[in-house]
Amino acid sequence: MGGRRFSRARMRPASYPVGVTGNRERSETSAAEQAYLLAIRQSRGGDPLSAADLARRMSVSPQATSEMLRRLSGAGLVEIGEQRNVCLTAKGNQEADAIYRRHALAEWLLASVLRIPWAEIDPEAIRLQAHISPRVEAALDELLGHPETCPHGNPIDEAIAKQRPEGVALSDVDAGERATVYRITEAAEEDGGLVSYLQARGLRPGTQVTILARSESTDSLTLEGPRGRVTLGLRPARLIRVLEGEPDPTLFHTVPGHEG
Repeated sequence: MGGRRFSRARMRPASYPVGVTGNRERSETSAAEQAYLLAIRQSRGGDPLSAADLARRMSVSPQATSEMLRRLSGAGLVEIGEQRNVCLTAKGNQEADAIYRRHALAEWLLASVLRIPWAEIDPEAIRLQAHISPRVEAALDELLGHPETCPHGNPIDEAIAKQRPEGVALSDVDAGERATVYRITEAAEEDGGLVSYLQARGLRPGTQVTILARSESTDSLTLEGPRGRVTLGLRPARLIRVLEGEPDPTLFHTVPGHEG
């Protein structure tokens, strides 16, 4: 694998008018609706998401999911296909990105300022995101240094995602190669045990690792990280994105005054 170097000009995230997310008033979506929009957003660009899959992801009944999808469809936020596959409309994408932006700001506040363990911030941020007003959102963005990603490295909105390198799956890195952890994908974030395992071993965005061995027969890889040797299954390793070579350090956000 080559030693490509990524670099780009630092870009401040797009600003949002006070009181408005896109063309919709902030207060129009409930906390439950926001949770559904984030879950559907996570599948964007991946395999089709069925209503049944969404119900399992949300840990609710199919009936509750169907009712919520009717509400979201009526608001013009989702489309439901003939095979009950669910996707966001353009309006839904805009709303989901605005929600995720507040979610990411809440995660940075929890992790860097309040020092909540990195593996525990996602559910706490979900509780907070629905209650962040436009005024508080703007203040948080300023306080936190205008982050372009969440603490797990995922872009804060679609526009920023298009300007950042994609990285490669950790599972695709050959033995003997070095790489830098870039993103713990949103799919990986769903696995609390995996995120806790990564945190305990210091594997977070910006961390350099060396692949020691990769085995298809045992479905695992072994790497050297900042806290010693780590073994990961290839399936969870596919959910971790890395960069080869010497990445641009500005790709990895730190909160001013809370760099430690």
